[in-house]
Amino acid sequence: MISNIDERTVAPALPGTRGPLSEAIITALRTGSLDPLSGVGPAQADPFGEDLQLGLYVCYELHYRGFDEVDSGWEWEPELLRVRRLLERRFLSAMRAATSGGDDADAALDRVVLETSDAGGVSGYLRDEGEWWELREFLAHRSLYHLKEADPHAWVIPRLHGRAKASLVAVEFDEFGGGRADRMHSRLFAELMDGVGLDPGYGRYLDVVPAVTLATVNMMSLFGLHRALRGALVGHFAAAEISTPPSAQRMVEALDRMGADPRCDEFFTEHIEADAVHEQVLRHDVVGDLIAHEPDLAADVVLGVQVTEMLEGRLGRHLLAQWSAGRSSLRSALPSARAPGPRDS
Repeated sequence: MISNIDERTVAPALPGTRGPLSEAIITALRTGSLDPLSGVGPAQADPFGEDLQLGLYVCYELHYRGFDEVDSGWEWEPELLRVRRLLERRFLSAMRAATSGGDDADAALDRVVLETSDAGGVSGYLRDEGEWWELREFLAHRSLYHLKEADPHAWVIPRLHGRAKASLVAVEFDEFGGGRADRMHSRLFAELMDGVGLDPGYGRYLDVVPAVTLATVNMMSLFGLHRALRGALVGHFAAAEISTPPSAQRMVEALDRMGADPRCDEFFTEHIEADAVHEQVLRHDVVGDLIAHEPDLAADVVLGVQVTEMLEGRLGRHLLAQWSAGRSSLRSALPSARAPGPRDS
């Protein structure tokens, strides 16, 4: 593993297109012209499909690092925001339709605890029988979020107040390394990628990651960028932190079984330790305080929890189905890399 990963704010290149919606958005950004956006709308586009999800991801990325050779002024271009809003409405409606709803946040979070205690799922598969190429693919999928880990959740900070705000900031402080750049979770993930022979460059795998993965990241950006959905963002964050420690433990065991450099464990061991504490802080001090002061947001908190489960479930089923058939779970397979040998006991 290299010790000096390039952390310059290098923006990724614009991706290839996946249909008329993403083509209009990407062409507008590439040419600097509003003309391709004229009359663009989602029509009957699949809300979870490649075209709409890539279009949304590209729009959202303008609020993060942007794209190489794209003017930063596009972030607030009214015509692009019009198009983005149409895509958002279709995506949000589909997520609402795919979840059962309700307003019992405690029950929704209890269900997450029960489900993540099961040793199945992708992390269980990788621990017990997964192959090196499958583990590397999993990390490529996750890179779209983990290389900007906790950034989407930062949008909600000014939308909270009191104990909920202070407690969420405390969790974010840990996510960003407690003030140490070398301990930021995004940095630890970049080192993990380098350790397994993947390119740790920000956005490097955007072109090969499918819509089922993009949706898990777009959901965070959608909830984070809209004050009206602050409850959903908090619900998502709590669900994510609850589910992380057991899956992170299984990933450490997977890396161990496959013989990865022991330093690759650090990203996951950090999450085993930190997120066990974050779970309690988010559940009681953030979610609990938010609902106590704004009870009308309980249904949105539940939405955030349920949507997280739904989208992660879709991704997990995609990965396992493709791998069980001996196929790549990415839009194009990664270059092959030799698996390491077993670790010394």
